[in-house]
Amino acid sequence: MTEDRKLGFVISGALTKGIDVRLDGDISVEDLAVGRYVTIEGQKRRFFGMVTDVTLDASDQRIMSAPPDVSDPFIAEVINGTSTFGRVHVLPMLTIGGGADALLEGPEPVKTVPAHFSVVREASENDIGSVFGSVAKGQFYIGTPLDMETKVRLDPHKLVERSGGVFGKTGTGKTFLTRLLLIGILQEGAAVNLVFDMHSDYGWSPMTEGKKLDVKGLKQLFGSKVAIFALDAESARRRKASPDYEVKIGYDEIEPDDIALLKETLDLTDAAVGVPYRLARHFKGRKWLEEFLAIEGKDALNELAESLGEHEATIAALHRRLSVLKRMPFLVSEAKGSAIDSILSYLERGIHVVLDFGRYGDNTAAYILVANLLTRRIHAMYRERMERAMAEGSAKPKPLVITIEEAHKFLSHELAGQTIFGTIAREMRKYNVTLLVVDQRPSGIDEEVMSQLGTKITCLLDNERDVESVLMGVSGKSELKSVLAKLDSKQQALIFGYAVPMPVVVKTRDYGTPESYKELGIRDALERKKDSDKDLKDLFAE
Repeated sequence: MTEDRKLGFVISGALTKGIDVRLDGDISVEDLAVGRYVTIEGQKRRFFGMVTDVTLDASDQRIMSAPPDVSDPFIAEVINGTSTFGRVHVLPMLTIGGGADALLEGPEPVKTVPAHFSVVREASENDIGSVFGSVAKGQFYIGTPLDMETKVRLDPHKLVERSGGVFGKTGTGKTFLTRLLLIGILQEGAAVNLVFDMHSDYGWSPMTEGKKLDVKGLKQLFGSKVAIFALDAESARRRKASPDYEVKIGYDEIEPDDIALLKETLDLTDAAVGVPYRLARHFKGRKWLEEFLAIEGKDALNELAESLGEHEATIAALHRRLSVLKRMPFLVSEAKGSAIDSILSYLERGIHVVLDFGRYGDNTAAYILVANLLTRRIHAMYRERMERAMAEGSAKPKPLVITIEEAHKFLSHELAGQTIFGTIAREMRKYNVTLLVVDQRPSGIDEEVMSQLGTKITCLLDNERDVESVLMGVSGKSELKSVLAKLDSKQQALIFGYAVPMPVVVKTRDYGTPESYKELGIRDALERKKDSDKDLKDLFAE
């Protein structure tokens, strides 16, 4: 379609519900899709908005019940655009200057509506650039608006200022989209990333149904800028991923709070959840869990129950359920080195860390235990360093983004107040730590946490509760709901919130092809070697 083409004129509308636009006779409704951008030439200002619905209409409703004979092309042409016409619903979101309002500078939120019969046009590339910002060479962009080639910039620095979320049902490309966001953060140095890689999708080439995908992970793209910490080093080596650090966690590092978070996963009763706190006091040491799991025999457990004043069945059930931890080889009596200290050391040097769970990614108990345990301690150290920096006026720690998949397992209504992830989401970067939550079930995340997510990027969702959760508190919710419902199942997303001036539907940029890597400014090993050989030749040339 030709840019900046006249589409029609305003016939009705309201600030809260949007504007109805009658299309000109030569404009086909088939050329307009939900999510397209238009501008409206008001008397005093120009409005920038999104098409949220497309409708067929008629000036005389009787024509609907008694359609004319349109086999004659001349009659069909006369009727089209006069008796029958197309109509689109537009949600104005910003004013972008123009008209008689010369004092208006930059996009501003809409506070009124355009007058009757204001001309509506397709948004041009310049219009979109004035709203979302032009993309300079080397800058990160997330994708392009529907049916346009203009690049939409998602500023990684704004993205990490507050926690954000990536949502979408299974198979819609959440992982590819998240990988793109991590690349943007990494390329522009907006923050360091700590990624809890549940299904081994981010560090190295991912696997599906036992086959290695031809998609490069962050380590393959950025080399020494990314470190892989492996919870399952054997699995990593089978995938030809060489881990930088093999994670071992000592039983002495596990606290009663960590066990409490496994209540739902291990099906613990309320009575059983309180027992670990008494066990820690009873055994008088940090190895309380190891000593408890080492107990064998019913009589020994009954004796412990009596000394604790607990019911024998409660102690026996807790012992049986916690015994699953003994089948996790990464848990050892006492770790030789501290994984937490090592992760912090890498992050302080600006190296991004991907914690690869390997075969334990499908073990919900292992994922919840390790992610919460490590994050709680890393956050505590960040908090301490941030407070010290503020008191001494020294340099603050580099912003940290923690990426978690299956976020509802940590941020459910029951657990959001207990996990460190709920705390981080509510702090709004108070200690330079934010979250990037990735989930297919946003309705399972606590409402307060969802309200604190600054930027939301959502692919197609088909569950009504999930849609309601994602769009909760958003202006123009009903219109955006129709936009979200019409997204393609692949490579399309609705972005709204803090990091963008207004909601935007984009076709996300390609990822996984040699061309896409070059566009991201990433050169493969062969190209780097050629450049290195040329430099050496130039250096030692006669």
